[in-house]
Amino acid sequence: MGVIHSVNVSENGGVPKLPIRAATIRFEGVEGDHNKFRTEKKGGDPGRAVNLFSLERIEQLQAEGHAIEVGSTGENLTIEGVEWDELEVGVVLKIGSAMVELSEPCAPCWKIGDSFNSGNFSRIDHDKEVGWSRWSARVVEEGLVSVGDSVQILP
Repeated sequence: MGVIHSVNVSENGGVPKLPIRAATIRFEGVEGDHNKFRTEKKGGDPGRAVNLFSLERIEQLQAEGHAIEVGSTGENLTIEGVEWDELEVGVVLKIGSAMVELSEPCAPCWKIGDSFNSGNFSRIDHDKEVGWSRWSARVVEEGLVSVGDSVQILP
């Protein structure tokens, strides 16, 4: 079982996403967060409603000398204590009172390059570094998430 370390949003989109105490997770995504995949695509992309990343992975990348910080790669929820290597498409997580299903490893893009040495954002590319990517998720059940809430992998 893990815990929410940080809830992060960006009202205008882009990075970094800044920490807030709590947010409501809606089917469309995190309230207060602009996400072009939800707003600019016709009908949106429900599989990209929420973006998740591991605090432990961030700390490991910092130890490698990368300038990454919580929220600097655009994650909505920074999670601590979940075995990131064990995550895969279809895994369901109970996060606070919300429930999400992992839909895909989140492909990195140049916009997060400042978080990495020499702009090497492919350091967290799932196809090159399995177990290091952020995850995109669809919302199964709406709910409130707050810093300190539990994160459970459901069977």
